[in-house]
Amino acid sequence: MQILSKEQQTDMGVPKRKVAHARQMDRRSHHALTLPTLVECPHCHEPKLPHRVCPACGWYNGRQAVTLKPAGGASTGEESA
Repeated sequence: MQILSKEQQTDMGVPKRKVAHARQMDRRSHHALTLPTLVECPHCHEPKLPHRVCPACGWYNGRQAVTLKPAGGASTGEESA
């Protein structure tokens, strides 16, 4: 057993050899990003995520699931004259 000085000691695991590019890419082969699958809303025909309420019309499973707020903007309670 070799005795190391305080400067040579480490608390972390240190690799013995350089990792080859092929091994590095093999390890990262499952890290690719995929685009979300979109389906057409049967009510308004806008693209939406499957098994979720349509963000355009609020319908899901053949019924109105969510009442959407008007897109005109937030009302502050004051009316301009």
